Amino acid sequence: MKDKIHPDYVEANVHCACGNSFQTRATKPDLHVDICSACHPFFTGQQRIVDTAGRVERFTKRLQKSTAVQEARGSKKPKAAAAATE
Repeated sequence: MKDKIHPDYVEANVHCACGNSFQTRATKPDLHVDICSACHPFFTGQQRIVDTAGRVERFTKRLQKSTAVQEARGSKKPKAAAAATE
């Protein structure tokens, strides 16, 4: 290994958004994470949606809008499908 090219490996305090904290070793002394092993669904055995950017709400809004449009069309066939059956 070359000298003076590797970062320092120090004791690090990891702080999770759920309130859990623990110590490990890393190149930075303080780490802030969104999900840790105490709150991740894989480790807890509980199924829940982890949404940090509102993606689930945007998807459900788009889904509701598209189903409303399809219901408004009713029994009308698209022009391409109607031409193919004739």
